[in-house]
Amino acid sequence: MAGELQGKRIAFLATDGVEQVEYTEPRKAVEQAGAEVHLVSLQSGEIQGFNHLDKGDRFPVDKAVADAQADAYDALVLPGGVANPDAMRMDPDAVQFVRSFFDAGKPVAAICHAPWMLVEADVVRGRTLTSWPSLKTDISNAGGTWVDEQVHTDQGLVTSRKPADIPAFSAKAIEEIAEGVHPERAAASTRF
Repeated sequence: MAGELQGKRIAFLATDGVEQVEYTEPRKAVEQAGAEVHLVSLQSGEIQGFNHLDKGDRFPVDKAVADAQADAYDALVLPGGVANPDAMRMDPDAVQFVRSFFDAGKPVAAICHAPWMLVEADVVRGRTLTSWPSLKTDISNAGGTWVDEQVHTDQGLVTSRKPADIPAFSAKAIEEIAEGVHPERAAASTRF
């Protein structure tokens, strides 16, 4: 995998409450594959990671989402944690940032509770994805089809359920990011 993502810039969108391992492990994987990674968040400074319900480490933010542009990145990764996407989906800049990747047909990877951001961005209609099981109804209500799989890919969207799925999630995300933009991905992102 070394060098597979050489020259690629990846945005990780997260805020306080991010499930630490769902941020650190995929980030390590894409960096080892040669990508440059930026942590984009609601504000500058640092975010607080969590190990389930316990505080974990703090991570420096590279760019506030209000100042970030999707066209500066080749792909987007959305780590989970309950509080993380729940806070971000209330921020119009964060929601638009996510939607912009779909509009451009760029690869997006979301794990655990992160698909809440996809629901909020109105990009799951007509897609099949997985997540933490409690999001099944939200995904269905947004027009998506929920499946219980370790990793699922639908038109450049990579999704997984939980921390135990991280190795498969990271490998599939790297594969999709290496493939890059596909015209049908952009066409499929058109919202109804």
